Amino acid sequence: MLKNKTLLITGGTGSFGNAVLHRFLHTDHFKEIRIFSRDEKKQDDMRNQLKNDKLKFYIGDVRDYSSIEKAMHGVDYVFHAAALKQVPSCEFFPIEATKTNVFGTQNTIDAAVANGVKKIICLSTDKAAYPINAMGISKALMEKVAIAASRNIHENKTVVCLTRYGNVMASRGSVIPLFLSQIKAGNQITITDPKMTRFLMSLDEAVELVLFAFEHGNQGDLFVNKAPAGTINDLALALKDLCQSDNEIKVIGTRHGEKLYETLCTREEMAKAEDMGEFYRIPADNRDLNYAQYFSEGEKDISIIEDYHSHNTEQLGVEGMKKLLVKLPLVRKEVFGEDVAQLPS
Repeated sequence: MLKNKTLLITGGTGSFGNAVLHRFLHTDHFKEIRIFSRDEKKQDDMRNQLKNDKLKFYIGDVRDYSSIEKAMHGVDYVFHAAALKQVPSCEFFPIEATKTNVFGTQNTIDAAVANGVKKIICLSTDKAAYPINAMGISKALMEKVAIAASRNIHENKTVVCLTRYGNVMASRGSVIPLFLSQIKAGNQITITDPKMTRFLMSLDEAVELVLFAFEHGNQGDLFVNKAPAGTINDLALALKDLCQSDNEIKVIGTRHGEKLYETLCTREEMAKAEDMGEFYRIPADNRDLNYAQYFSEGEKDISIIEDYHSHNTEQLGVEGMKKLLVKLPLVRKEVFGEDVAQLPS
């Protein structure tokens, strides 16, 4: 199915793009993988390190329709990962988050449809469910943009679907690299709230979710993976144990826009979610603008269904986290000194 096909990854120099390359670059899947991003330095680093003829690089910005449209010529499939993701920066510059996460997504979908792309997978985040910060709000609106677009695409044309996942362990800007650097420097380990919980998944699991959506997604579907979670305090303790360190843990308080726990599926979504084993499939709400369906024909079950969030999923604890952490290339390299081959991050 994927042989002799062309894949485009927006934001392809980021953590997710690197994981996809690690998965496919040395297989017969895809004759060409296009990396679309605005960072020429990261593209040049990737080009020089990988030296693979299957890779093609496109400088551009999803905010600029003409640049993403040109990169879309001859593409069969798209993984749309370009986004502004850092909660504090989006909180201080929300219009920038909107330009990239919302308008950039619309541009990418429009360019995909215009060029006859078979399927586009848009990557979202748990922060889009009941969003309280600018990053989550922009991603929630991104989901609405994608689902609205899926309603207006004619049959047998581009399929638009989405994935939503939680924190990817050891991805760029995440807390695990921060904790490791603090431990190595002999500094205090700074945590925001010891009781704060987060879903925990690896980059490989993020790729698996996207590939599952790629294989099973219908127009407007949203896919969510079931994931364990743990507290930030237990994560710090697990890293301390692995590093055999005695660094002090310092509580610094919740940052701008942070939640106590993250929600992967709202109760409204759980009311219609299809359990597919390791994943939930949430079909698009295809009601039209017949307002009676909203105000006269409510859903009785919604009020008794619980969200799927990081407080009520499986809790790993310190020992469970250690088992996950030792599988991460970053931890194996930084903690155990292994010469682990890693793609540029």
